[in-house]
Amino acid sequence: SSPHLVQVRERIRINGQPISKDLFNKYFWLVYNRLEETKDPVHASMPAYFRFLTIMAFHVFLQEKVDLAVVEVGIGGTYDCTNIIRAPVVCGVSSLGIDHTSILGDTMEKIAWQKGGIFKPGVPAFTVAQPERPLEVLRERAQERKCPLYLCPELDDFEEGCRALELGLAGAHQRSNAALALQLARMWLQRRGCQALGELKEVPPRTELVGRPVPLAPAFRLTDAMIQGLRDTEWLGRTQVLSHGPVTWYLDGAHTTSSIQACVRWFRQAALSQDKLHGGSEVRVLLFNATGDRDTAALLKLLVPCHFDYAVFCPNFMEVSVANNADQQNFNVTLENALTRCLENQRTWTRLLEEKVGQDPWLPSPLRVGGLLQPAPARGSLLLVPPAPRPLNSPALVFPCLAQALRWVAQGRDPHLAAPTASGAHPHPTASSGAVLLREAAVIHVLVTGSLHLVGGALRLLDPALSQ
Repeated sequence: SSPHLVQVRERIRINGQPISKDLFNKYFWLVYNRLEETKDPVHASMPAYFRFLTIMAFHVFLQEKVDLAVVEVGIGGTYDCTNIIRAPVVCGVSSLGIDHTSILGDTMEKIAWQKGGIFKPGVPAFTVAQPERPLEVLRERAQERKCPLYLCPELDDFEEGCRALELGLAGAHQRSNAALALQLARMWLQRRGCQALGELKEVPPRTELVGRPVPLAPAFRLTDAMIQGLRDTEWLGRTQVLSHGPVTWYLDGAHTTSSIQACVRWFRQAALSQDKLHGGSEVRVLLFNATGDRDTAALLKLLVPCHFDYAVFCPNFMEVSVANNADQQNFNVTLENALTRCLENQRTWTRLLEEKVGQDPWLPSPLRVGGLLQPAPARGSLLLVPPAPRPLNSPALVFPCLAQALRWVAQGRDPHLAAPTASGAHPHPTASSGAVLLREAAVIHVLVTGSLHLVGGALRLLDPALSQ
């Protein structure tokens, strides 16, 4: 799977656990040296990062004699380097979203065409409810490739006549992922000749499915192991909640419009249920970054209704210097470029709040935008704040790295994070008044989203055990 959150070893797991450091080291050098010995000395170079890790994963699975390998594509499907498996047992396509548009295309139909590239002749494939046109594209790709394609029934159809299924992963969108996982698992078990899989039960076609181009797969009675599997599923960085005293961190690596919408639904519900447990004042903070060719303005607009008191923007770098952390270093992005993007996000957020003034009573008075934001020179602080011509009640702040952003948000109240140092304190009223509010709040809700790499960096700081 990709990307990793904290350590690269997360990408290659056996029985759910990242392979050990020793095993990773052994297979990395074995594959690296073999490729080095056999490459064409004139033209060839080593495979790029993702390709190398894909080759290495296949080698690990073969050498360790796994019964079943679950392989997630990197980007797209058709031209992805994972798409060399000629005859998988089964293929699955989850909910489509607009992402990686410079590579996959800027419409859902183009992206569906890319995803359908994993279909193989005679190999059954399953997908979940999709918009009509992208679903038709998937059907056409399946027909081209002589692949039997089915639509997964809703999870509700598996619950008929039995108690509601409990999912280890929060969020309504995980129900369609669970329905897809059940179909893929059953197909594998069937291929293995497993008995007692539970009888199939025909699902009456739902109104919205009538006339759909893809046949509906039947639901089936779930085994106890399947029910337990759904309940025990864990996946870091997706709808994850960390309660650290008065600070509750909500981590979700959503980075497309559809996944951010799902994230907002989850966060509002989760934060609301937490609020009922506490009296006193509450402060809500958004910690956001986005990378690549993503439309950050569209993503931020979806987050406005969460009623954040502060929006904090920072690059995915854990510290200003990341030289000692190769697992989370991105050599394609400079700190300057990343900070420029954060400043743009800060301006976008301010503009979105301006547009909402008058519609929502909780918003501050209008914020006038005045010029590009610059680092404030005071006392060598690296906090970036609006220049003097701007009003002083802007709730958006930029920090140069995750460590500084998290420390400011937590204000020493999270036992896993050090308090912000006095030398790092900033005389700017927004930062200072915000720090007072955060120190005095009964509860602080922090949503970290927009990038899986951002979430991974936050996890590394908030749960140091993950780095072991």
